[in-house]
Amino acid sequence: MRLGIISALHEEQQGLVEAMEGAYKLTHGMRDYFLGQLWEIDAVCVLSRIGKVAAALTTTTLVEKFGVTHILFTGVAGAGDASIRVGDIVVAESLVQHDMDASPLFPRYEVPLTGLTHFLSDHHMALQLADAAHRFLEDDFALAIDPGERAVFALSGPRLHRGLIASADQFVSDKGRLDALNGALPGLLAVEMEGAAVAQACFELGIPFGVVRTISDNANEHAATDFMRFVKSVAARYAFHIVRQFCLGWQKAGVTQASRVSAGT
Repeated sequence: MRLGIISALHEEQQGLVEAMEGAYKLTHGMRDYFLGQLWEIDAVCVLSRIGKVAAALTTTTLVEKFGVTHILFTGVAGAGDASIRVGDIVVAESLVQHDMDASPLFPRYEVPLTGLTHFLSDHHMALQLADAAHRFLEDDFALAIDPGERAVFALSGPRLHRGLIASADQFVSDKGRLDALNGALPGLLAVEMEGAAVAQACFELGIPFGVVRTISDNANEHAATDFMRFVKSVAARYAFHIVRQFCLGWQKAGVTQASRVSAGT
């Protein structure tokens, strides 16, 4: 396994490169790729920058040039439903591009010539990510997030959700727009700007992927308020510990599987 870890912003990967063993940097296509070991997992960390094209290009480069076998995207997102709160975690089970509309030639949201509107996350990776996020909330949250920041952002009992994430080259900050998306995409949990592009690229390249998002705002008129403060002081800590828990869990699962194989079970 070689895990490609993508984020759109530098702050969303804060601490991961520093945690790498034997890290070294390669630059390609205006991006810096950091290669090394993260908690005994062979990994490549990179910032995609914001938007679908940037995310798809970065994903393809990770696979074609750096030989990654699995992709993990981590970052922030706006809440896609009123029940989702700032500080909650969403693990994608499927992703859709909500700005894709080639109608009447193709149905709305369908990516032309794929026959798909929704791209499914790798089931095993989604389960591992959900387990990692759960362990973070149970074991790490209280120590990882400064009490002052918890008070500022009203982070009380954050929850884990699994389901639909929608992506577009749009920063959703309008309640009317969000209401329309909820009407068109039942079960929508989060809105962001990269995940579904990563999903399409991985689908076409045959690469397992997972997407995990920390909810930073309610995708309304106040979405930009203290956004970068949240990313730096809260979301960065979420991402670090969830990736850590994911790598530890994956490594443990690999060891367990290897033991079963050697034992003939």
